[in-house]
Amino acid sequence: MTKIALIVEFNVKSEHRAAFITLIREHAEGTLKEEDGCVQFDLLLPNENGRVFLYEVYRDEDALKAHMGSERLANTRKSYENWIDDRSIHVCTVG
Repeated sequence: MTKIALIVEFNVKSEHRAAFITLIREHAEGTLKEEDGCVQFDLLLPNENGRVFLYEVYRDEDALKAHMGSERLANTRKSYENWIDDRSIHVCTVG
């Protein structure tokens, strides 16, 4: 099985950064606890203001598909949709 990693970059509106970080931490903890296929979920806070990165690793493609279709992810995205200016998602195989 090939592990799949996601690298997600957010440009968060400054007035929502603290709430966004709290929400994403809760999302990461819940994902790790409830999704057996998620083997790593890190929140990265670069020194540049406004940016937030996620580094997520899933056991395989099926685990990633389960995560992408999860109610948790849908609810989290709905919660932060007005807090961000943009988001990019990079799907990578772990070599």
